[in-house]
Amino acid sequence: MLRRIPPSQVKMGMYIHGFEGSWFSHPFWRTRFLLERPEDLAAVLASEVQAVVIDVERGLPPSTSAPGAVPRASPRPAPAAAVPVAPRDTMKTDRERAKKTIGRAKRAMKGVFDGARLGQPVSTAAVTSLVEDISEAVDRNPAMFIDMTRLKSKDEYTYLHSVSVCALMVNLARQLGLDEPTIRSMGLAGLLHDVGKMTVPDAILNKPGPLDDAEFALMRMHPQHGHAMLENGEGVTQEVLDVSLLHHEKIDGSGYPFGLTGDAISLAARMGAICDVYDALTSDRAYKQGWTPLRAATEMHGWEGHFDRELLFKFFRSIGVVPTGLLVRMRSNRLGIVLPDGNKETRSKVRIFHCALERTPLTLEDVFLFGSGGSDHIVGEEDPVRWGFANWQALSEKLAAGGAARP
Repeated sequence: MLRRIPPSQVKMGMYIHGFEGSWFSHPFWRTRFLLERPEDLAAVLASEVQAVVIDVERGLPPSTSAPGAVPRASPRPAPAAAVPVAPRDTMKTDRERAKKTIGRAKRAMKGVFDGARLGQPVSTAAVTSLVEDISEAVDRNPAMFIDMTRLKSKDEYTYLHSVSVCALMVNLARQLGLDEPTIRSMGLAGLLHDVGKMTVPDAILNKPGPLDDAEFALMRMHPQHGHAMLENGEGVTQEVLDVSLLHHEKIDGSGYPFGLTGDAISLAARMGAICDVYDALTSDRAYKQGWTPLRAATEMHGWEGHFDRELLFKFFRSIGVVPTGLLVRMRSNRLGIVLPDGNKETRSKVRIFHCALERTPLTLEDVFLFGSGGSDHIVGEEDPVRWGFANWQALSEKLAAGGAARP
C-alpha cells in the first residue's frame, strides 16, 4: 500500500517508493529502496522534493503523531508491524522471494519455448504476470536478483537467459527514467527476445565448440523467426517486436539481420543488445566459463562500434559495474577513478579525489555504486587530459594504492 507524505515525516525504516517533483530535486539515482542509512535520511530531509511516496507493506508506516510533536513513551511494546525488519532478515526474505520467482520463471519459460518448438503461437498472457514478478524482485533488491539469475547452470541457460535479460532490461529502463508501462514492455521484450532460437536444432544451440558456416547461418535466422512468431500475438508491443528482430544489430552496421546503423536501431533494440550480450558473457555456456561482471563490462566498453556508447555507460551504472581505471564525474561535481569493489569483480566503487568546480584535490573518499540509495552517483565519463591529468596511468596507480592526488 502506497502513502504520500511530506519529506519532513520521513524516518528510518521506511520503504521509499518514489519522489514527487523534478528528478534533479532529489539526491538519489534509485528511487525505490529501504531507508536504512542516516546519511540517506539526511539527504531526503535536505532535498527539494515536494513529497515522498512510501510503501507501508515493505517498511514503517507514517507516524500518527502531529507534525513536530514529540511522541510520548508508551507503557506497552510497539506492535510488531512498527518494528523495522533487520537488514539480515530483509536480505533473507528477498533471497527466498527471488528464488521462488526464478523457479517459477524457469518453468514458465520452458513451457513457452516448448510450445514454440511445436509451432504453437506465443501468448504474452502466459508471461505478463511473470514480468510483474521479476520487476518487483528487481525493485526490491536489484543486485541480489541480477546476481542470482546470472549464476545459472549450463542446462538452465536456454530458459534463465531470458529471465536474466528481462531483469536487466527492467533495471536499465528504470535507470533511464522510463514510465511504468514502457518498463513492463521492455521487460517483456527481454523475456521473449530469443524465442526464435526454438527453430534452431538443439545440437547447434548446445554445441560445445565454434559453429561452422552452415550452422552459423541457421543461428543468424533466429531473429526473423522470433519476430514471425510474435508479430500477430495478442499483447505484443512494438518494443517486443523490435528486440526480437534487432537485438543482434550493431551501431556501426556490422550486425544482423539487416546491418542497421545508429538511430535506425530503436532504443528497445539497443537496450536488448547490451543486456543480451552482458548476460551471455557472464553465464556459463556449453563451450566456455562465464566471465566476471567486471571483465564483461571492460570487454564490452572496448568494443568500438558494437553498442550505443552512452546507453552502455548507463547500463554499467544500472548494474554497479564500471570498467576499472576510468575517470568519472559524480553528481556532486567531484571527480573519481573507478576501482573494483572486492576481489570477486562483481561490483565497482569510485574513489573520489578531485573537485570539478574548484579544480582542487580532495581527501580520498570511496563511493559504492550499488547500495540502497546512495546520495551520489556517476553522471558520466571524463577525459583525464582535459582535467590536467596528463600521466593518467601513473596517477591511477597512485590513487588505487591510496595515495593523494596531485595533477
